[in-house]
Amino acid sequence: MNQTLGRMLRPTLAKVFLIAFKVRFHGAQNVPSGGAIIAGNHVSHMDPILLWCGAPRPIHFMAKRELWDSRFFHWFMPRVWAFPVNRGGADRSAIETATAFLKEGDLVGIFPEGTRSQDAESLGEAHGGAAFIAMRAGVPVVPTAFVGTENVMPKGKSIPRLRRVTVLYGEPVYPESFTEGGRKQRVSAMTAAIMRRIGEELERARELH
Repeated sequence: MNQTLGRMLRPTLAKVFLIAFKVRFHGAQNVPSGGAIIAGNHVSHMDPILLWCGAPRPIHFMAKRELWDSRFFHWFMPRVWAFPVNRGGADRSAIETATAFLKEGDLVGIFPEGTRSQDAESLGEAHGGAAFIAMRAGVPVVPTAFVGTENVMPKGKSIPRLRRVTVLYGEPVYPESFTEGGRKQRVSAMTAAIMRRIGEELERARELH
């Protein structure tokens, strides 16, 4: 897969985005050098875009498979390290793709809520995909908080506004910390821990913002 476009955009157009939206990243030391999942709250289409622009290393994102129906996005998305996922249920192909990237030492971005939250002040119901993939790949999950993106592009709006954004990486959650019960119970426990930690990072990020 030709990844030249992504490698060209990260040090150029991506930097312009970060400056324009006054994006401040905190806690980059919490992002491991090897494979890891970056899991955050999701309130705006700008969340993955700005994280892609400013993550410490290139990051892969799951994107809804419907985007691949567009000729442009079918060409564009793989070149910026995105891969398709069917959102209606467990997508084995997407899980295997994410696992492979993680085992190669890459970063993968996942929003546990699955879709944008209606309320920027609270977290929605989480799915277990991030924890399941982390356990499968044997990598940590970095709880991440986004504050301000809900003002840049609120749900229902299509044109971004120039507003300040704060992104905070928290200390990783490790899958080996969850040993009680079968796989389903361990995934559930880790998912609860991830969401609790994202909530804690959100409080800290609001203070920094």
